[in-house]
Amino acid sequence: MQIVKTIDEVKKTVKAWEKEGLTVGLVPTMGYLHEGHKSLIERAAKENDRVVVSDFVNPTQFGPNEDFESYPRDINADAKLCESAGASIIFNPEADEMYDNALTFVDMNKITKVLCGKTRPIHFSGVCTVVSKLFNIVQPDRAYFGQKDAQQLCVIKKMVKDLNFDIEIVGCPIIRENDGLAKSSRNTYLNADERKAALCLSRSLEIGKKMIADGETDVKTIISAIKAEIEKEPLAKIDYVEMVDFNQLETLEKVQKPLLCAMAVYIGKTRLIDNFIME
Repeated sequence: MQIVKTIDEVKKTVKAWEKEGLTVGLVPTMGYLHEGHKSLIERAAKENDRVVVSDFVNPTQFGPNEDFESYPRDINADAKLCESAGASIIFNPEADEMYDNALTFVDMNKITKVLCGKTRPIHFSGVCTVVSKLFNIVQPDRAYFGQKDAQQLCVIKKMVKDLNFDIEIVGCPIIRENDGLAKSSRNTYLNADERKAALCLSRSLEIGKKMIADGETDVKTIISAIKAEIEKEPLAKIDYVEMVDFNQLETLEKVQKPLLCAMAVYIGKTRLIDNFIME
């Protein structure tokens, strides 16, 4: 496995694979990889002949007061994880390699303006732009995204359809710690008390799932119960808790599938997301 820094190197490598008739999987990441990322890479390696992992903290998806500068980075640890999971190359460019005086960006209406998009207005433009660039650079047969970023998964699927990318988008299940916390690179920001407090996210989602399983269909009732559980935790501050149609991200009044119950919650200064999907 090798670490590649330039777009030209990636294109040259992938073209050689294609000449051999090999299939290519892409796993886009921002690095500081954990078992959640590893599960994506392992699935990509199982379903494709070669796997490209992009390891790039994308500046265009961070707002002015967000954590771009402090976002954790460790390319050496990432390389070990990627190699053990079956990656072929890591694409680890600098920002000026990806954005050379760029004036073109990819934006999307409607489904990027809800949930995380309400409080992170430029986020999904940055996501769509960098993922489009990665799709054009690598031209994979399949691309793999985690369901923890469920809105991102929905947005990418819609973008691929709208822009006619000939790429299969594969959504992969959330990987959790033993105590239920969804694995995230941002979990490293949490101190011991915050780490314990963060369990209110997964705990509250379990309450919502049980209510649906027991026959509750009123979305407001379910959301109220989820919020009440989070609000028991003094270190937690809710950004949003919503239940939406998983295809269009439109707010639901009654439980109907496919649905996404998604949340963003600040634990101290750290913003965490979690969700469940019913299809």
